[in-house]
Amino acid sequence: MTAGVIIILVIVLFVITFAVKGLVIVKQAETMVIERLGKYHRTLSSGVHIIWPIFDTPRSIEWKFIKKDLDGNAYIRVEKINRIDLRETVYDFPKQNVITRDNVVIQIDAVLYFQITDAQRAIYEIANLPEALEKLTRTTLRNVVGELDLDHTLSSRETINQKLRAILDEATDKWGVKVNRVELQDIIPPEDIKVAMEKQMRAERDRRATILEAEGLKQAKILEAEGVRQAEINQAEGMRQALILKAQGEAEARIKVAEAEAEAVTLITKAVKEAGGDPTKYIIAIKYIEALKQMVMGNKNKVVYVPYEASSILGAVGSIKELFGHLKTG
Repeated sequence: MTAGVIIILVIVLFVITFAVKGLVIVKQAETMVIERLGKYHRTLSSGVHIIWPIFDTPRSIEWKFIKKDLDGNAYIRVEKINRIDLRETVYDFPKQNVITRDNVVIQIDAVLYFQITDAQRAIYEIANLPEALEKLTRTTLRNVVGELDLDHTLSSRETINQKLRAILDEATDKWGVKVNRVELQDIIPPEDIKVAMEKQMRAERDRRATILEAEGLKQAKILEAEGVRQAEINQAEGMRQALILKAQGEAEARIKVAEAEAEAVTLITKAVKEAGGDPTKYIIAIKYIEALKQMVMGNKNKVVYVPYEASSILGAVGSIKELFGHLKTG
């Protein structure tokens, strides 16, 4: 083999190696950190890039993956990768024991949603990013829950999530990581606490039922009393209206009777005057006769004396007789 052939083979081998190692295709939502001779050189975005295979090498990063075995059991596997995924990543941490402010040990299962925004800082600012995120989340969760009682922990998941997200996002900013959400999947108190909580919940429900029943009875009595009061008011109002109407009727009747009597007196007066008599004596005689009639009415009424004005009555009767006499002659 001649020297020229050897040179050609070396050139061909170099071209093939350069084509295989030097031509890098980065997928969408991925990035690569390239080091030249052990020093940071540049960050490759999605697309086609050319690097020098001998001088330029991609920097790898440790990453955790959730795998499943043949039995379907999930386990975590740590691998080194040189392509960094820029999409949002979900870390489901194992359950951990946390002590509340009232010294109750509970188990909390948390899920972390984060996204790498700066690949260079994610590699050079932290040695093991997934492990650091997990440890930071665990310690922060202990601190946040340690400030709350058990009842507040169970009823304030959203508040805990917001506090965790704010603290973690601030702490991981220098690592080039954005923490989007932190969710508490499950909060498991001890078994004896569960039993006590169930008893407390049952007692609270019984108390609420008793209070609601008492409130219902109270409201029913109030409504019943209001109904009786309203009925009495309506009855009194009806009686008042009836008395008013009765009084108005009697007043109108008396007015009608008075008007009729006045008209009768007018007619009698006119007739007596036309007959040449005295109307006053005639009316007085009529009233005396009506009074005597009322005095002798009934079984128990007895006339024991004649009034002093009997002579006047007889005179009035005589006047009536003369009046009728005049009427006959007329």
